[in-house]
Amino acid sequence: MGIFELFLLAVGLSMDAFAVSVCKGLSAGRVTLPHALTAGLWFGGFQGLMPFLGGRLGSRFQVLIASIDHWIAFLLLGLIGLNMIRESRSQEEESLGTSFSPRAMLPLAVATSIDALTVGITFAFLQVDILLAVSLTTFLLSAVGVKAGAVVGSRGKSWAELAGGLVLVLMGCKILLEHLGVLS
Repeated sequence: MGIFELFLLAVGLSMDAFAVSVCKGLSAGRVTLPHALTAGLWFGGFQGLMPFLGGRLGSRFQVLIASIDHWIAFLLLGLIGLNMIRESRSQEEESLGTSFSPRAMLPLAVATSIDALTVGITFAFLQVDILLAVSLTTFLLSAVGVKAGAVVGSRGKSWAELAGGLVLVLMGCKILLEHLGVLS
């Protein structure tokens, strides 16, 4: 996997955190630098931790499922991506509150990084290290997302989830097509 694909994957995984950051910025009203840094550290930290844990878990099963790893990557990335696309179409308004305390941020960080855990498992089979790329990209996008939420509003949330979902679905398709020999 090249640097461009790794960057696209990192952006795709970061879109959930970006969307939640937009909502946090929207609900906070006046956003300060500490708000942006807090969101970036929580979301970026967990987006780095979860693929690491997933990679450790996935490496234990690599030998057992090496012959179907491309199908697993395709299915998991496709399902995560389709779920993000579905959520982007939802008209429900999320209320995340205005607090940036650990009690408020921890559940959000865990919830937005569950897909990164799954992707970490997937990429253990493919021997791709996404840890640093995902955590740095998520940190930056989350910090920017808080400010964007205060400025742009809820329109940015739907766009972020849609774009992230499309990237993940396309990456899953690319992995499958490369393994099947359609792409080289």
